[in-house]
Order: sequence, then structure tokens, then C-alpha cells
Amino acid sequence: MYEKDIVIGKKLGVSFQPEAFFIQRANEYSSEIWIEKGDKKANAKSLLGVLSLGLTSGSNIKISAEGDDEVVAVEALEQLVIG
Repeated sequence: MYEKDIVIGKKLGVSFQPEAFFIQRANEYSSEIWIEKGDKKANAKSLLGVLSLGLTSGSNIKISAEGDDEVVAVEALEQLVIG
């Protein structure tokens, strides 16, 4: 398992479109990918899951992945959200 704590920049939490792009990107990887905010955890490949977290600029989150491409997946998703 590979994980990273991240502070969201300006790319997520502004409108529905950035979250959809994040999920699309997460689905490019075979690893299981999770995103956590506070005590909530959601599948990063699920639109409803990601939206349920209420992500906004400045939010502290953790992205974790487990699988063959876990490091690449987390690093790529980090770049999307740090803005």
C-alpha cells in the first residue's frame, strides 16, 4: 500500500467537472484507490463516493492505493489535486 497526505489546491471542489476528471483518471489504474477526508473514506473511482467527501480547496486529504501501479496512481492523482 502506498499513501500520501495532500492539501487540495484549486482544481477540486470548485465544480462538478474537476471531480469527474479526477475519477476518470483514477479509473485508468488497476490498483484499488481510496481518498480520505477526516473520518470519511471513499473509493476514488466512484463519483458519488468522491462527491460525498465535500472536497474543497485547502482540504487535507489522504490518497492511498494498493496494487501493481499504486505508486504511479497516487503520484498522478496528487498532481491533479495540488493545483
